[in-house]
Order: sequence, then structure tokens, then C-alpha cells
Amino acid sequence: EVQLVESGGGLVQPGGSLRLSCAASGFTFSGYAMRWVRQAPGKGLEWVSGINSGGGSTSYADSVKGRFTISRDNAKNTLYLQMNSLKPEDTAVYYCAKASSKPSGQGTQVTVSS
Repeated sequence: EVQLVESGGGLVQPGGSLRLSCAASGFTFSGYAMRWVRQAPGKGLEWVSGINSGGGSTSYADSVKGRFTISRDNAKNTLYLQMNSLKPEDTAVYYCAKASSKPSGQGTQVTVSS
């Protein structure tokens, strides 16, 4: 059974940083491209960032480019999202998922507010 468990969210002031983690199990993590998506209150899912299976290729939504960094540790079956210079509009529930799948975890809440 595929399991993806997100963690690392919280309340942070504008300009602050957070590092999200996604622990994967139940599949061969190193064989899959992965992505982070988010859902703000009252809105649909928004793609945030993606990374290929080896970690050598990444992509970002324009809204987070230059502020967020996606990475992965295939030895630890873990996906990361380093978020810097956070803005109130980054407030959302963040999910990780295989690049070709819908999110299946509980997500982690990120709230950016003063």
C-alpha cells in the first residue's frame, strides 16, 4: 500500500521559512518522479514543484520560483520542500504525490501570517 506522510508545516510569519518532508513507503520511491501540490482555503489543487526520480531535474510554479527548493533523499525514501521568503498567499495544505497521481496523504498545513 502506497503511503505518503507529510510533515513540517506550521504557523510562520511573512518572510519566514519552513521545511516540509514527505515520508514514502509501499512503493519503490527511487523509481518515481514526485511533486508537491497545495490547496488554499476555498481553492482547488495547485501544482507547486516537481522532481524527477533521480533528483537531478526540478521544476517550479512561477509563484514559488526562487523561493522554494524541492529535493529528495532516495536512501531515506523522503521528499522535501524548503520554503523561504514565505508570503501570506502561500497559506495552504501541502501534499506530496507521485508525479502522475493524485495526493493520497493528509497533507500538512502551512499558515503564513503575522
